[in-house]
This record gives sequence, structure tokens and C-alpha cells, in this order.
Amino acid sequence: MILEELNSLLVNLNIPVETGEFSDSAPNTYSVLTPLSDQFEIFGDNLPTIDVNEVRISLFTKGNYLAIKKPITQALLGANFTITERFFVGFEKETNYFHVAIDVAKHYEMEETIWQQ
Repeated sequence: MILEELNSLLVNLNIPVETGEFSDSAPNTYSVLTPLSDQFEIFGDNLPTIDVNEVRISLFTKGNYLAIKKPITQALLGANFTITERFFVGFEKETNYFHVAIDVAKHYEMEETIWQQ
């Protein structure tokens, strides 16, 4: 679910996105999603009630990464994502891309019907 939501969010911001690695020829700005974790954090009656998914958004741009990071951050917060970390990875001399990472988490309530089957 989290990957679908992030894909839609980034596409709506006109930022090309893929999961794992970017396979097309890279545009001036693009993003890559890397799943980090999928955990059951909260339990009730010995069953998980909350599923927490975490993903790293790697943003690559040849332009001003600060100008791109701001609308992404606003969109993530507006879509109820928790931003757990944001950091500048570095400038990649061989490709001329700035690389910024934004780690996000989202909590999903578990459906009781899953456990009653």
C-alpha cells in the first residue's frame, strides 16, 4: 500500500518514480523508492492491530534540491506520512546529480477479517 501511495504522490508532483532502481534513461529529476521495513507495532488480544511500513525516497536532481524537497515534504505531511529522517546524501560527480534521502513511515490498521479466516 505504501509504495502505491508514494508513487501517486510523486507522480502528482511531476517527479518520475520507480521502485528499487530507475530503469529508464534518467531525467533531470527523478526518485527511487526503497522499502525499509514492514512491522507489526501494536498488538491487541495477541494479534497485530497496526502495520507500520517504512520506505526511503531517494531524490536525484541536477537542479536545486531544496526547491524540490519542500513540496515533497508538504505533500507527504498532507497525506499523513511520518517523516522519520531527511538528509543530504551528497553530490555524485560522475552523474552530476544531487542525492537527497527522505525516510517515511505510515501506519495502517489491520483488518480483523484477516485473522478470522
